[in-house]
Amino acid sequence: MARKDYIEKINQNLEHLTKDELKDVNILTTAQYGVRLKVAEKEYIEKEIANLKSQLQQQALPVVPDFIGKLINTFGSPEDGKYINYAASYPVHKKELDWIDNHQKTWLTALLIGFTVEKTQLFYLREKNTNYYLNKSKNNGLELVPNPYFDEDNQFTKQEIDSMQTGSYEQIPVPVEDGE
Repeated sequence: MARKDYIEKINQNLEHLTKDELKDVNILTTAQYGVRLKVAEKEYIEKEIANLKSQLQQQALPVVPDFIGKLINTFGSPEDGKYINYAASYPVHKKELDWIDNHQKTWLTALLIGFTVEKTQLFYLREKNTNYYLNKSKNNGLELVPNPYFDEDNQFTKQEIDSMQTGSYEQIPVPVEDGE
């Protein structure tokens, strides 16, 4: 049946309705129109949200220090539907609070869309005069060896090096592997 035929059939049926029934038809038609507008609006908003999420995901995720990544992973994010009260159940340290204060945009972006953890630069330590390497021995001490074990146990962070007396040691950066 063509649209014109439907309209004619509806008009014939409307002629037999009382005034009260016509009011009801008018109310229902208006309500149905309103519902259709709301559905269309909802679909439009959902498409806009999907588009914005896509744009955000195409941007590089913010890089945060390891201790901030652990903090976020411990509590989740507002997107998870959690109310986050960091001080209530987790001893947040001044270092974490200072970082959050000084990097608010990065902090909020990391909470809302995700983050990557900053890779800590590691070093091997080689004694300048002997070319021996500083290794961590099995008994939790340090020893100089001519042929070092180039593994994770013998890599030092800048923070570890700064806490040691390493005046005669050369810092050799550990190459960062792709995909880590």
